[in-house]
Amino acid sequence: MDGDIEHADTESHGKRRRWPVVLLTLVAVVSTGCLVMVLGTSGPGVGHFRTPAGRQAYIEAYDAAFAALPKPTETHDVETTFGTVRAYAWINPNPVDEVPIVLVPGRASGVPMWGENLRDFVEHRTVYAFDAIGDSGLSEQTLPLRGMDDNARWVEEALDGLELDRVHLVGHSQGGGLAAAVAVRYPDRLASLTLLEPIMTFGMLPVWAIGWSAVAALPFLPDSWRDHALNRIGGVEDDEVDPDDPMARMIAARTTHFDSGSLPTPSRLTDDQMRALPMPVYVAIASDKSLAGGEDAAKKAELLPHAIVKVWPKTTHSLPMQVASELDAELERFWADVR
Repeated sequence: MDGDIEHADTESHGKRRRWPVVLLTLVAVVSTGCLVMVLGTSGPGVGHFRTPAGRQAYIEAYDAAFAALPKPTETHDVETTFGTVRAYAWINPNPVDEVPIVLVPGRASGVPMWGENLRDFVEHRTVYAFDAIGDSGLSEQTLPLRGMDDNARWVEEALDGLELDRVHLVGHSQGGGLAAAVAVRYPDRLASLTLLEPIMTFGMLPVWAIGWSAVAALPFLPDSWRDHALNRIGGVEDDEVDPDDPMARMIAARTTHFDSGSLPTPSRLTDDQMRALPMPVYVAIASDKSLAGGEDAAKKAELLPHAIVKVWPKTTHSLPMQVASELDAELERFWADVR
């Protein structure tokens, strides 16, 4: 578990599964923060729906996407300094151990993004999942997040509110960057850390993603051109788009109706920060169109003293959904080894 990069050899990745390609593309674009860099912002703000009708449209789409998940055993609205965090719990009455999993989603995707993974996770363990403060979902932001200290703090306060002392923290994309920030600031909370394509954590955004994001952000472009730019970022072909998928409709509603203010961009971990992390870490990097930095990010992650680093072939930024069963089995073995 000490800093070796592995390259997965499973053969099942080559067959593309039916899933919302809009999820591949929009989450990839929005999670980079490139649109914020292109368009500029007026400073930290509070995430909000632009209209009541837009909020209702989003909630209907969210509910449809959420219906595909296993039914949670508990629903919590946890008060924090920065607003109310919507958290769901799947309580396993006979878990393999007492340390729960806590899931932090990528930008614009919320708890429903874990639909491909949850059934495997809850088979063995108790699982909690958050909608992120400041992003779409059913959490409600009341104060701006002025940096990654604030962003990590709401996670810590949510864990407090749920009375979770130690957890296996899992984050994807921007949620991976947030999970890494929590690990740096509150290491005693974490039994382990899992980073799935974490952006801005081990390297900078790739130039090609910034370029295509700039194209996608141009307001005068025809929708077909913008969709093409988004698909290039997602690493998919235009004819693979499935706009009727519930997750796709949810994320499309988010991009239409929600203003995220200006969420903090994850910070690149310094060498000293990486070497100081005491917990076991699992890092999954995509081989194709990685927004985490690809092979360079994997090599950088070798500085983590207690890490498994794996580059998954034939995957893109939506790696957790693309290789769900294989990844879930590997993570269960990883968590089982944590003492």
